[in-house]
Amino acid sequence: MILLIEDEPGIVDFVKRGLEAEGFPVEASLDGLEGERRALRESFDLIVLDLMLPGRGGMEILSALRQARLSVPVIVLTARGEIEDRVAGLDAGAVDYLVKPFSLAELAARVRAQLRLATQSPAASLRVGDIEVNLIARDVHRAGKPARLSSTEFDLLVHLMRHRGRILSRQEILSAVWGYEHDPQTNIVDVYIGYLRRKLGTPGNPAPILTVRSVGYRLDDAG
Repeated sequence: MILLIEDEPGIVDFVKRGLEAEGFPVEASLDGLEGERRALRESFDLIVLDLMLPGRGGMEILSALRQARLSVPVIVLTARGEIEDRVAGLDAGAVDYLVKPFSLAELAARVRAQLRLATQSPAASLRVGDIEVNLIARDVHRAGKPARLSSTEFDLLVHLMRHRGRILSRQEILSAVWGYEHDPQTNIVDVYIGYLRRKLGTPGNPAPILTVRSVGYRLDDAG
């Protein structure tokens, strides 16, 4: 079940009809207060969240979900296209975002990708070498030391860990983590691999994310 928190009736109708046609059951809340209450008290597989809401803003709802340590993936809808706003939403706990106006096909692809990630492993934690991830609390430690990752960095690391030792192409990572089927112009995978390397590595112990020339990346055992 997907929870849509959006105050514009036209968008609610558009998204609800479209996602239900794709086979996703959808329930909607038209204001932030009701949306936050339902998100915290009811069980949903995914939340689609507008940032500009009456009663309770989307960023406040993301903060409440993080404080409650809920692991439900949240895709943000926003009219704000600035990089700072997008980064703020991801850092606040969203797993992805779409800037209005958006296509229903793209939203459905993002939803499928996030639900696929959420169901790939029933385990509560993952460990590769000295890197350990708690999938419920969304905490990351390397060699016992915490690493603060954004939601997208976290999802990228989880995908690499679930395919440890395997060479993953940029296109495969792009599809699994961001839900893009094909975008030859983007370098977002390389950018986020760089972020992960900086946050997980130290001068004497670099992150074990290897570049396979002209192919993609591979996570090896660390520690």
